[in-house]
Amino acid sequence: MNQLLDICRKKTRIVVGLMSGTSHDGVDAAVARIDGSGEKSVVTFMHHSQSPYPEALRGKVARAFDGPTSLVCGLDFELGEFFAGAALSAIKGAGLTPEDVDLIGSHGQTIFHTPPRAGKGGSTLQIGEGAVIARRTGVVTISDFRPADIAAGGQGAPLVPMADWIMFHEKGKVLALQNIGGIANVTVVPDGLDGVIGFDTGPGNSLIDEAARILSGGRLKYDKSGMLAKSGKIIPELLEKMLANPYFKKKPPKSTGRELFGREFAEGIIKDSRYKKKEDILCTLTHLTARSMHKAYVDFVFPDYSLDKIILSGGGARNDFLVSLLQGLFEGVSVVMLDELGIPGEAREALCFAVLANETASGNPGNVPAVTGASCGAVLGKVSF
Repeated sequence: MNQLLDICRKKTRIVVGLMSGTSHDGVDAAVARIDGSGEKSVVTFMHHSQSPYPEALRGKVARAFDGPTSLVCGLDFELGEFFAGAALSAIKGAGLTPEDVDLIGSHGQTIFHTPPRAGKGGSTLQIGEGAVIARRTGVVTISDFRPADIAAGGQGAPLVPMADWIMFHEKGKVLALQNIGGIANVTVVPDGLDGVIGFDTGPGNSLIDEAARILSGGRLKYDKSGMLAKSGKIIPELLEKMLANPYFKKKPPKSTGRELFGREFAEGIIKDSRYKKKEDILCTLTHLTARSMHKAYVDFVFPDYSLDKIILSGGGARNDFLVSLLQGLFEGVSVVMLDELGIPGEAREALCFAVLANETASGNPGNVPAVTGASCGAVLGKVSF
């Protein structure tokens, strides 16, 4: 406890953020120096590293989505070991030792996420045991960020908007931070926190990746640079059918996950005998990601905000075909990569959880109630020594 009190008194902290997203392909780790907290924070990016899951471990994560309790329980601790290794690798890569680091903020691996709906409370499960991370690294670890927001009536997601606003707000400008992970999410960042909005726009890489794996018999993990999709043609009736999904019409606050836009969704399309050519299926799914993202802006962003810039991050920002579709759809708005701001696109969400861990250590709420639908601000996460 004295260790935590000492950290809380510090004005400058070195924090490692850990993130594994819906794509469940590995752990991103970001190291940052953070001076202060809240609006006055100065976040200096130091290092980013990626630790891909070995195939056996990735397979376990996939099975855990619908797996027995015994599998999920064991995987919780196994992933804790893996996350700890990812943190130590990032710390070494930054030229630091664990003794130099004040905090680790770990999002964990989402296994299931059900937002509240129809008067029923939500639930969420992220695994990758924080106590294991703390024990193996010797660094105080804050993990399991989502439940505090859900307990306050929120969606539990997205949580990155607070961190996005802390890091990226600029006086007199309105930016959109668009992450394209397994699920795509946007944060609109004006210069005042009261105007921040954020929500999941729908599928990012999830359906494209699932389809690539299924159609290749497991040989492909994803459609590299979107080359297969680019060589195909849109299936118009399939695209319109998918765009009619009720999620796209739902007003924020809203969040989603692989439970809606995941393996079952992709398998249903592929099993339909009308859709036979894999390039056409991948092309249509890539257009779905781009079109649903654009529709979200048209319906829920542009009526209230005039954007100066859209900043892309996440693995989907490396899909050249998808990015070209977005640039065509968002004609008149500058669409750029987060890398142009000196931060690798894949590092953004891990960096956000470093910032959120710093806010927790400062005793500050890490959610934005207007974004998640929570009844109040909530200090996020659980502390492990």
